[in-house]
Amino acid sequence: ACVCEKNKRVNNCRLDNGLCWCDAIGSGATVNCATLTSKCLLMKAEVMGSKSGRREKPKDAFEDTDGLYDPECENTGAFKAKQCNGTTCWCVNTAGVRRTDKHDADLKCNQLVRTTWIIIEMKHAERSAPLNAESLKRFFTDTITSRYLLDGRYISNVVYEKPFITIDLKQNSSDKSSGGVDIADVAYYFEKDVKGDSIFHNNRLNVSIDNEALKLEKTVVYYVDEIAPEFSMKSLTPGVIAVIVVVVIAIVAAIVVLVSSNK
Repeated sequence: ACVCEKNKRVNNCRLDNGLCWCDAIGSGATVNCATLTSKCLLMKAEVMGSKSGRREKPKDAFEDTDGLYDPECENTGAFKAKQCNGTTCWCVNTAGVRRTDKHDADLKCNQLVRTTWIIIEMKHAERSAPLNAESLKRFFTDTITSRYLLDGRYISNVVYEKPFITIDLKQNSSDKSSGGVDIADVAYYFEKDVKGDSIFHNNRLNVSIDNEALKLEKTVVYYVDEIAPEFSMKSLTPGVIAVIVVVVIAIVAAIVVLVSSNK
């Protein structure tokens, strides 16, 4: 791996014949870090990422908007693919997170779809100096492997972009060894720990980087399944739909004004 000194909006960096080559975010185009990246690729990367420079989420990544519910479990402890609350039912992934709209009891959930990628995004409290990225990566990697017993090969990334810390856990069903822990379980334990509601008995997690306690203000978990979720427009909140309608009305109004002025 190497650092692209002239372009921070890249990933998958590697050394080749002494030169650092990376993939531009948004396009995947290979860029040579020894020179400037074209304006077009930079603009595309900036549109794809947020203004803070944080990387974009995969288009099929989604949050758990339902929170706690009383689940139906298999004898193995796995979630049943179909979950219901009275006469309302929905399909879930291996993390137990709803991946379809809610329907009546006739809903068919043919398989328990695997969550293969979990993105944990944390925001730390305001501070004057950034944290040491290597110390931060070491702390979270060591914590996840020792505290939650996850094989280190499933921690694909720990990224620090002040004040955001992002941890990627990736694990296909074929990867998971017999008796090994599942990334969905690890993420649940971890989220509970950092929110001060530890599942462990009398063993709280102290997040400390270079002997300094780290205060986390916000933690969000995103899920990416091996099959894209099946949400419809109905699942959008009324507020989002209202914004879409207002934008459409504004566009129509602009067209009407344009046509009128051309007459």
